[in-house]
Amino acid sequence: MFVQLQRASLSVQLNIAEGYALRSKPRLRSQLVVAFGSATETVELLEMIRDSGCVPESVVEPTLGKANETCALLLGLLKHYS
Repeated sequence: MFVQLQRASLSVQLNIAEGYALRSKPRLRSQLVVAFGSATETVELLEMIRDSGCVPESVVEPTLGKANETCALLLGLLKHYS
């Protein structure tokens, strides 16, 4: 589960970077959609980790908050580039 969390969270950053590097609004939007999917996956994995009890809530909650914030920011970018 932790390896998948690492992959999903890294995918968010890499897809945003790739989208901007492509210098095309439609391709950027496409990469932002993929990044949003990875951000959502990150949120779900963090919730699973929190609910499993293998990591204290006090450790997971701040990261979960940032992941939810990232999802909201990506939605804003998707609306902007629509």
